[in-house]
Amino acid sequence: MSGAAVMEAPAVGGVKQAEKVALENNKLHKRLCRLVGQAIGDFNMIEEGDKVMVCLSGGKDSYALLDILMTLRERAPIHFDIIAVNLDQKQPNFPADILPAYLTKLGVAFHIENQDTYSIVKRVIPEGKTTCSLCSRLRRGILYRVADELGATKIALGHHRDDILETFFLNMFFGGKLKSMPAKLQSDDGRHIVIRPMAYVKESDSERYAEVKGFPIIPCDLCGSQENLQRKQIKNLMREWEKKFPGRVDSIFSALSNVAPSHLMDRALFNFSDLKTDGVANPMGDIAFDDEPCSMPATFPGTIPLQAV
Repeated sequence: MSGAAVMEAPAVGGVKQAEKVALENNKLHKRLCRLVGQAIGDFNMIEEGDKVMVCLSGGKDSYALLDILMTLRERAPIHFDIIAVNLDQKQPNFPADILPAYLTKLGVAFHIENQDTYSIVKRVIPEGKTTCSLCSRLRRGILYRVADELGATKIALGHHRDDILETFFLNMFFGGKLKSMPAKLQSDDGRHIVIRPMAYVKESDSERYAEVKGFPIIPCDLCGSQENLQRKQIKNLMREWEKKFPGRVDSIFSALSNVAPSHLMDRALFNFSDLKTDGVANPMGDIAFDDEPCSMPATFPGTIPLQAV
C-alpha cells in the first residue's frame, strides 16, 4: 500500500499543478478582457453597428487583439462585426498559408491584401538604416484604402501599453515633443477612426497570452531583423527602470492621463499671455514654494488604477 501511495503522489501533484496553471491562464484571459473592455469604454472605441477591421500582422499583439475582441463581441450589449486584415508585404520566406489557415479555422471573416512593399523599402532605404518609417507610411496608406473597400468604420491596431510609453519617450528624447500613440484618433486623411483597444495591456501579459494560446507567430524580416533601433534602447531602459524601481512604469503611464497644461510651456495649449489673478483658489495652482513639488498625484477622472494595469 505504501508503495502504491508513493507511486500516486506525483500524479496527484501533477494534477494540482495543472489546475494551478489553468487557473492562472483563466485569470490572464479575464484580465485582458477587462482591460480591453475598459479601454473601449473609456474612449468610446466601438459603437453599435461598427465594422471593425483588425489589422493582423502575425505578431503576438495583433493575435491577442483579435482573440479578445471576438470574446468581447459575444458579451457586448451592442452588435459589431469583425474582419481580420493582413497585409502580405512579400517579405522573403513569408509563410503565406499560415494566416488564412488560422483564420479559416477560427471562423472569422478575413481579407489578405497582397502588396510588395518589401521591395520598395529595400530599394529606397540604404542597408543598415531604419526601415520602420517608410514601411509604416506605405502600410498605413494601403490599410486605409482597404478599410474603404471593405466598408470598415473602425481600424483596430494591436499596440499595447508599452508601445505607447516607448513612443512617448522616443518623441521626448529624440523629437522634442510630448506626444505618444493615442488610444483613438482620426486618420491623416480625416476619413477613418483608428483605435488601440490594447492600450491598457502590458506587453508581458500579451507575451504570456500568446504562449498560452499557441498563436502561430510570424516574424518580421524588416523591422524585426534590425537590432540597433532607438525603440529597443527605450524598451531596455524601461525594463531596467521597472527592475530597479517597481511601479515606476505604471506611474509614468498614469501620467499620460493626468496632464496639467498650465504647468507645462506650450502656449498653444494654455494662454499664458493673458493669465491674470482672479482671486479664485485653484487646487492645481502653483507649488513653486513647496518643499516637495513631486508629491503623489491625486486621483483624476479617467485615471486607471495602477493595480489594474
